[in-house]
Amino acid sequence: MIDLMPAAPLLAGALTLPLVPRALRPWLFVLSPALAFVLLTQLDPGATLTWPFLRYELVLSRVDRLSLAFGYVFTLVACLGAIYGFHLRDLGQQVAALLYAGAAVGVVFAGDWLTLYVFWEIMAVASAWLIFTARAGQSGQAGMRYLFFHLLGGGVLLAGIIWQAHESGSLAFNRLDSAGPAWPILLGFAVNAAIPPLHPWLADAYPEAPVTGSVFLSAFTTKAAVYALARGFPGSDLLVVAGTLMALYGVVFAILENDIRRILSYHIVSQVGYMVAGIGIGTEAALNGATAHAFAHILYKGLLFMAAGAVVHATGRRKLSELGDLIGSLPGVLVFYMFGALSISGFPLLSGFVSKWLVVHAAELDHHDWVALLLGVASVGTFLSVGLKLPYFTWFGPRRAIRTDSIPLGMYSAMALASAINLAIGLRPDLFYHVLFFAVDYRPYAPLHLMETAEILAFTGLAFWFLRRRMNPKAALTLDVDWFYRKAAPWLRRNVVLTVNDFFAAMDALTLAGARQLCRLGANPLALFDLADDNHRTSKRRPTDAKFRPYDADRYRGPVGVALLIILGFFVLLLGLSLFMSPR
Repeated sequence: MIDLMPAAPLLAGALTLPLVPRALRPWLFVLSPALAFVLLTQLDPGATLTWPFLRYELVLSRVDRLSLAFGYVFTLVACLGAIYGFHLRDLGQQVAALLYAGAAVGVVFAGDWLTLYVFWEIMAVASAWLIFTARAGQSGQAGMRYLFFHLLGGGVLLAGIIWQAHESGSLAFNRLDSAGPAWPILLGFAVNAAIPPLHPWLADAYPEAPVTGSVFLSAFTTKAAVYALARGFPGSDLLVVAGTLMALYGVVFAILENDIRRILSYHIVSQVGYMVAGIGIGTEAALNGATAHAFAHILYKGLLFMAAGAVVHATGRRKLSELGDLIGSLPGVLVFYMFGALSISGFPLLSGFVSKWLVVHAAELDHHDWVALLLGVASVGTFLSVGLKLPYFTWFGPRRAIRTDSIPLGMYSAMALASAINLAIGLRPDLFYHVLFFAVDYRPYAPLHLMETAEILAFTGLAFWFLRRRMNPKAALTLDVDWFYRKAAPWLRRNVVLTVNDFFAAMDALTLAGARQLCRLGANPLALFDLADDNHRTSKRRPTDAKFRPYDADRYRGPVGVALLIILGFFVLLLGLSLFMSPR
């Protein structure tokens, strides 16, 4: 057994990148996740790596089939993302991506709350850094909002962890009860899982990230939260409801969207809903379905963001109302995009077919018929928006004068590999199911299931064809629940932030003025009687039309000195009386 943290190659790569020559950085960028993947294949389920800390024992690495399943796909997509960004020469983006991937792997192998929290916060900072590296458009503002959400969620998570450690006397990260400290922990996980209404950071920030960064972003944050929910909250009825609503909510907003990367971002919310619902059902079949769908989703969603990023890279445009007729200039990108689009739509022979319907099957087995029905409806909306609307208006829409730049070979290579992996999973689901936590008893290619899937896809396709003119994209802004805090932000800044800032500025100035007077009186106690006259002379020197500032030190110099001396004398008197009257 190798006594090494699974995240070590990725973290070491992030720290080493600035030290190697510029020409070697892309190779190290690819090599680090590849080494991490190889390391995972050498780990034995049941192995742990511990470290003593105060009166606790930290479990830096806990290896079991659940953590290995997420670890395999995390390192795999990190390697694909590095190949996709092989052309990059942006050191900050490379370091942030590896640090982000390493922190995500650290989360899924953490066996205690403290280790999980440290990696959780590293993941938040590294992913925000990745957004900031775009250095264009709204990336700075989106990155700040993203960072605010995740630091707030991390603070709530930390409060729950402290409470949990106090109640249980242990830092072990295991299944939690549904009361007490579980609630703030669940809320912290819910922020990263983008459970509405805590989701606006996702569709706000991911489209503003650089094209390579968005591939990494699509993989780690929400799926690390899915892992944490599967480990800590299986069988929660609240998650069944939340996950089902997520699946529908994301689809509705994706259909309304115009920005191609925002469409894909909303579908992250929708597809994570399948996973959350499966975790809430909590049976072995449902947990298998949630894990399998997380695995497949990371791969096909990464592929979709790769293809969308290639369009943005080649055209400089990302809105359907500005795109169209790219079939002649970017046919290869369309082919790879459709592998991802058909996978997310649950098309037979591809990865989504053997993972998404496993969640629906688990819901039917546990008699959650309404969940199975609504997840099926969400699947129709997914095929409508990602599988039909987006490619139709991007590659076959109105003819526009769009000049396209060449796409680097690394982008095509990564898309080809991701497409092949999605196809391999669809063709050999038995090998795919082998990495799951529990044994799988499910036949995705049963004739009745194939017939039902074909009917859903065919009727959805016909409906789009007849309604395609009504779905013509419009250059409009889609309002989500973030509208409420965006509208409230100016008022809060004016009436809360600036007021508090002025108050502390005034306190700072008064404290400095008081300190100066104490120093002066320490040098010459007789100066106490001159303070009032000094303040009078200072006020006479001030112009009569001078605007009053609450933090103007001169205005408070004399009175503050006298007040501080009186307060100090009062406390000295109390101290003396307490010492004198204390029993001997």
